[in-house]
Amino acid sequence: EVQLVESGGGVVQAGGSLRLSCAASGFIYDTYAIGWFRQAPGKEREGVSWFSSSDGDTRYVDSVKGRFTISNDNAKNTVYLQMNNLKPEDTAVYYCAAVYGDWSLPSMRSSGSEFDYWGQGTQVTVSS
Repeated sequence: EVQLVESGGGVVQAGGSLRLSCAASGFIYDTYAIGWFRQAPGKEREGVSWFSSSDGDTRYVDSVKGRFTISNDNAKNTVYLQMNNLKPEDTAVYYCAAVYGDWSLPSMRSSGSEFDYWGQGTQVTVSS
């Protein structure tokens, strides 16, 4: 069974940076998509960034383009989300998720409904 463990969250001032890590284990197949999602209190979960293992394609929600970068380290079985120039509206619990298959990233829903495996989440708080 796929297991995902997030880390790297914390409290940071606006304009600061954090790097989230998603350590993955238990993958049977090499083709999968990884997504980073976030959920703020009282709001629906939204997709932030996606990565496809089949071609290295990436995707970002408009609100984080130019500030967040998703990357994959195969040797460490870890996917990272580098978050720069953080804003108070980025405050949320961040989750990584995985699903097997060769997905077209632009077609994936912001809700993450296609994803089968989820981590426990890590809190990111950005103070103004």
